[in-house]
Amino acid sequence: MKRLGEYTKPTVLFIDMNSFFASCEQQVNYYLRDRPIAVCVYTGKQGCVIAPSIEAKRLGIKLGMRLDEAVKICPNLVPVETNPERYRTFHVKIIEVLQQFTPDVLPKSIDEAVVDLTRCQLMYKDVREVAYQIKRDIHDKVGDYLRCSIGIAPNAFLAKLGSDLQKPDGLVVITPETIDDVLLNLKLTDLPGIGSRMAKRLEDQGILTPLNLRYASPQRLRAVCKSIIGWHWHLRLNFGGEVDMETTAYKSMQAMRTISTAQRRSAEQLDELLQSLCLTLERRMVRQDVFCQVVTFYCRYHDGRNYNDEVKLPEPKQDSMELYQLIRQRFERFQKVNQCEPILNRSIRSMSVSVFRFIPAQLVPFSLFEDNTRKNTLRKTIYEVKAKFGSDKLMRATELRDNPVFRDVIGFGSIKDLHDDENPF
Repeated sequence: MKRLGEYTKPTVLFIDMNSFFASCEQQVNYYLRDRPIAVCVYTGKQGCVIAPSIEAKRLGIKLGMRLDEAVKICPNLVPVETNPERYRTFHVKIIEVLQQFTPDVLPKSIDEAVVDLTRCQLMYKDVREVAYQIKRDIHDKVGDYLRCSIGIAPNAFLAKLGSDLQKPDGLVVITPETIDDVLLNLKLTDLPGIGSRMAKRLEDQGILTPLNLRYASPQRLRAVCKSIIGWHWHLRLNFGGEVDMETTAYKSMQAMRTISTAQRRSAEQLDELLQSLCLTLERRMVRQDVFCQVVTFYCRYHDGRNYNDEVKLPEPKQDSMELYQLIRQRFERFQKVNQCEPILNRSIRSMSVSVFRFIPAQLVPFSLFEDNTRKNTLRKTIYEVKAKFGSDKLMRATELRDNPVFRDVIGFGSIKDLHDDENPF
């Protein structure tokens, strides 16, 4: 939702759960509380830390560290394997708590959400008290070890900025009277959405600080950013309205996994992992009722090399086995032409499959040689049954494995799959 025009009342709350994955583990396992823990997809020494606890962060453990490096810094670090279903369950409970205050709740990621009280101003006289009540309700109704930082501001961007300023368990309010003091001590890269490349572009044009950015004219910002994004920066920092609350459809979907030492030893397991990535994308496309027109495969190896392939499909596809077979055919052709080792080999470190350029299912043209209507309907029905009775009640042959290698993982990014039926704005 865009809400343009001068708007200065701090009625937007950004809730950021602190060290969410680790805190969920500490919530269900009392032994882990007050200890430095690191949530990892795999807990071998080459495993990657995807979520350090608050205690671990204080000792210098950072997101993305290899587990063996983290243990050198903190010998008492407790590695914990990730449990995605647990984090989804806590996420849903937290959203239910937030929706008790207003229907205008927008989940931004697995551990973040926006609560817009703009339409509820007659109900809530003190927005700070609402924030404190949210903290209490999460503590009492979801988990007593879960903490969150909350930013309050007239728009979602500034509320997000506020939530980043005090962690853990912080509460920061940004208003027209306080914004300059807030920005004064920050770097450009401290602003959500500004990375090193964008910061360099701004600095090259004389915009060296967040305050410079705030007071630059919208015309200058549009020229520097070479797009409407510059105007959006002006609106965010000058209370010109809301430009960050729109819910958008998927532009692309990606399934990616880091590969463990045990998995890469077996060509069969690597092949199963590739099938599972394709199944993940099929599930998402079925839920969104779209077909893809482009598919890409990318993998990295331990020696720094990579392989990347992109295919523009002659006909839109949704079926996982069709995607898998297409990728395998491309592998075999590449290996034959270049007389090289298998693409899925023992030195592979990670692999990903992506699909994009979507077309709504109802607009997919019929094939001249094959009527896929029944197959497409069956695929959709399978996922409806899974959603109603459980994912293990009806399975395709490709999902039946004695020792499945595919680990369910979840990231901090898109969580549209959890809220497909909800569109509060």
